[in-house]
Amino acid sequence: MEFETIIWHGIAAFLTLCIFSFLYKDNPFYKFAERLVAGVAAGYWTMLVIHTLFWDKVILTMQRGDYAYIIPILLGIGMWTRFSKKHSWISRYSIAFYIGISTGVSIPNYMYAAVFKQISATMIPFDTVNNVLVIICVLCALFYFFFSKAHTGAFNVVSKIGIYTLMIGFGAGFGLTVMGRVALLVQRIMFLRDYVLEVAAFIRG
Repeated sequence: MEFETIIWHGIAAFLTLCIFSFLYKDNPFYKFAERLVAGVAAGYWTMLVIHTLFWDKVILTMQRGDYAYIIPILLGIGMWTRFSKKHSWISRYSIAFYIGISTGVSIPNYMYAAVFKQISATMIPFDTVNNVLVIICVLCALFYFFFSKAHTGAFNVVSKIGIYTLMIGFGAGFGLTVMGRVALLVQRIMFLRDYVLEVAAFIRG
C-alpha cells in the first residue's frame, strides 16, 4: 500500500467519523464535513454542467453558425438581474419562460409515468393469483379514497382492504429505504475497518 493511498483513505475515514459524530450532538467537526460535501458537490456539478451542457450545447453550436442559443443565454443572464433592485423586473421574463417550459415538459411526462403507465400496468388478465390480487387491491385502494359515500357495510370492508393495501405499500417502501440506508452504514463501517487494517499493514512494512 502506497503512502499517498493511506493519506487519501485517511482523509475519507476522518470525514466519515466527522459525519458519525453527529450521533452524539451537533459539533464543529460535523459542520465542517457537511459544508465540505456541499461545497464539493456544488463545484463538481457546476463544472459538469459547463463542460457537458453549456460548452457542447451552446458554445460549439454557436461556432457552427447556429445562433438561436443567444436567446436562452440572454434569458439566463436575465436571471442575475434578480439581485438588482432597479432591474429585477427583467428576471421575471426569464422565470416566466423557465416555469412555462418546465411545466410543458414535466406535465406530459408525469401523466405518462404516473397515470397512463399505472393504468396500463393494472389492466392485466385474470390468469394468475398475483394478477387477481393486484387488481383487487388497486380497486380497493381507489374505493378508500371515494368520500362521496359513507364507509359502511360492504363498502367499509372494501375500503378497509384498500387502507391495508396502502399500509403494506408504504411499509414496503419504508423498509426498502431503511435497508438502503443501513447498507450505506455497513459499507462505511467496513471501510473504516479496512482502513485500520491498511494502516496496520503499512506500519508492519
